[in-house]
Amino acid sequence: MEKEFAPAKVNLFLDVLNKRADGYHDLGTVFQTLDMGDFLSAEKNSSGEITLSYNVSQDYPVEKDLVFRAAKLLQETTNTSCGAKLYLEKLMPLGAGLGGGSADAAAALRLLNRIWETNLSSEELEKLGAKLGADVPFLVQGGTAFAEGIGEILTPTSVEFPKAVLVATPHCAVPTKDAYAGVVPSGKNRWNAFKSNWNGTLSFEFYNKFEESVFPKYPMIQDLKNKLENSGAFKTLMSGSGASVFALFDSKTFAEAALEKLGSTVRFKKLTTFKECFF
Repeated sequence: MEKEFAPAKVNLFLDVLNKRADGYHDLGTVFQTLDMGDFLSAEKNSSGEITLSYNVSQDYPVEKDLVFRAAKLLQETTNTSCGAKLYLEKLMPLGAGLGGGSADAAAALRLLNRIWETNLSSEELEKLGAKLGADVPFLVQGGTAFAEGIGEILTPTSVEFPKAVLVATPHCAVPTKDAYAGVVPSGKNRWNAFKSNWNGTLSFEFYNKFEESVFPKYPMIQDLKNKLENSGAFKTLMSGSGASVFALFDSKTFAEAALEKLGSTVRFKKLTTFKECFF
């Protein structure tokens, strides 16, 4: 079986610009992949059958899994007669704002495009990914990128790497609808100012609009952010719509000490770093 890495992501900046007529929201965000994630393995078959199994128990039908849907979408789009036996090693927490399911779907598109020899370009895979979820197009290639629209309008960029990144997820999960429920869109001014001042260093304002609607309902996330702010991190922010918080450190020693202090107060914790574009 061939294996593909499915790296998680964080949002270095995230604002909700406006609500669209179709009910979705236009966003302005900076995506960044991390050097941590899930692993997807696949073995090609000629029967056309697609199967998916996991290292953990799942409480929903396989057919609803983004990995399975990505495989079917690629199969139907390219009209290939190939199928695959898929195995997902799930290491990232659920409901964490780290893009785990979307990363797995993007990995499925990359891996099956390769072993099925369907030869779609990364841009074509991104377009397919947009049919699966807003984060999937970015996660096809990863790295650092501005994202607009619902997340599908991408502009690759680069950013300075910190010495260490600590990611932690408290003992809660945030449904996306809860995060959006209390959001008052900001308009475009903050996002436009951010883009015009972007220089790729880590001196910019880290911002996540969802903190305003999520923290009052899930105070343990704000408590976690405060704890990391007081542990020597120079930047901390909730990722996506939560529940994870990430912290950037100038010192790996400080990051390791902060990791140890978290103990069992969180359901997930990992010391990592940024990951560049990998396609």
